[in-house]
Amino acid sequence: MFATDLLVDGQPSAASNGAVFERRDPATGDTATRAAAATVDDAERACAAAQRAFPAWAATAPGERRALLLQAADTMEQYRAEFVARGVREAGGSPIWYQFNVTLAANMLREAAGMTTQVAGEVIPSDVPGSLAMGVRQPCGVVLGIAPWNAPVILGTRAVAMPLACGNTVVLKASEQCPALHRLIGTVFDDAGFPPGVVNVITNAPDDAAAVVERLIAHPAVRRINFTGSTAVGRIVAQQAARHLKPVLLELGGKNPVVVLDDADLDAAVEAAAFSAFFNQGQICMSADRIIVDRKIAPAFLDKFAAKAATLKAAHADAPLAGMVDPAAAERVARMVRDAVERGATVLPGVPAPDGNLLQPAIVDGVTPEMAVYREEAFGPIVSIVRFDTDEEAIALANDSEYGLSAAVFSRDIGRAMAVARRIESGICHINGPTVHDEAQMPFGGVKASGYGRFGGKAAIAEFTDLRWITVQTTPRHYPI
Repeated sequence: MFATDLLVDGQPSAASNGAVFERRDPATGDTATRAAAATVDDAERACAAAQRAFPAWAATAPGERRALLLQAADTMEQYRAEFVARGVREAGGSPIWYQFNVTLAANMLREAAGMTTQVAGEVIPSDVPGSLAMGVRQPCGVVLGIAPWNAPVILGTRAVAMPLACGNTVVLKASEQCPALHRLIGTVFDDAGFPPGVVNVITNAPDDAAAVVERLIAHPAVRRINFTGSTAVGRIVAQQAARHLKPVLLELGGKNPVVVLDDADLDAAVEAAAFSAFFNQGQICMSADRIIVDRKIAPAFLDKFAAKAATLKAAHADAPLAGMVDPAAAERVARMVRDAVERGATVLPGVPAPDGNLLQPAIVDGVTPEMAVYREEAFGPIVSIVRFDTDEEAIALANDSEYGLSAAVFSRDIGRAMAVARRIESGICHINGPTVHDEAQMPFGGVKASGYGRFGGKAAIAEFTDLRWITVQTTPRHYPI
């Protein structure tokens, strides 16, 4: 069992009232973690610590921030085995998934290190004689990062890496589903030599989440919030932030389509679709929920896709599909499949029945708009098949969702694929590649109900800095009075 505390002002500490909460192993039901259950007073303490640390950190030279971020990347890789162990126990995924998490998260830190010297402004031509006018980007203050459990090392690290590179201090609110793993991110920064208070980590019991988050958002020192998670909770976070006129970066749910045109390489499309739909049990924000396939090639595609899916098995062993975050999640997805069957859909290779937190992959064919699988984000190892006759219809189907995070288009004709991709309403679109794809330097985010703002590389600088207009009058100035 993992026992974890809070990280406030560089010091491990218990909750102010001594409270703890337990996270259960989703595979066995045994206690995986006993974690400090932060109170609203602890939230205040974390924000105050970050506020005290901000002036010195904002004034730190970019080369020094870069060196510390690079050290954090190396330190994170030294904790690789511990991250994997905590991820498997707390969130139920496979070791290979958490190995990838550590690799990409370390790369995010290295990319953020490279951005410390890219927080640039510009000289803007002025109509006032002798006026040197500049747009100057400056750190904004304390940044609150709220991270989820499904890609915990990646998304926990992403919540803090670019804010730190831009000269801000941070409070990371850990997920209740993986408190020990997210607390370990704080240890990485502490071991790497970050000054006290620059990185703070809060863990809280599920029942206290609303009150803790509300207090964190309301704290006057908090100037930016970034949240990755469900659209439902994202709306709540955005509403609370709006009350305090605080900008929010939201990366939310997805109903991500793979569009397979009639000239696609079917083998390549099948491999990408299977990876996009089923890896990590479909519990990735970019996971493919819908395969939109040209009616002429649908039988051939479906035969190949079903054969591929039949080779993939969810298991508690070191298998890529592993298990879901808890048995309730598996049952929720199974209900969506049963609803589709009751409304006339067919399921390949068969209707899955949950086994604890395990659910076998399923392809739902004959999907119609009145079915839950057509509209709702599955966030599980199922994918819907929808047929089309024309490219125009394919685009309309891809856009027939409140979400707009990731998408993919398969075609041997790149010009045709590009024309389709440009009209799909999503923040991300890959041609002849999977919907699940992330690189540290890329502008990552969605549109519509998938959120707004961009993580990653230079795009994130605008999210975590204030752009100020500063002028220097270099000659005498004439005034009308």
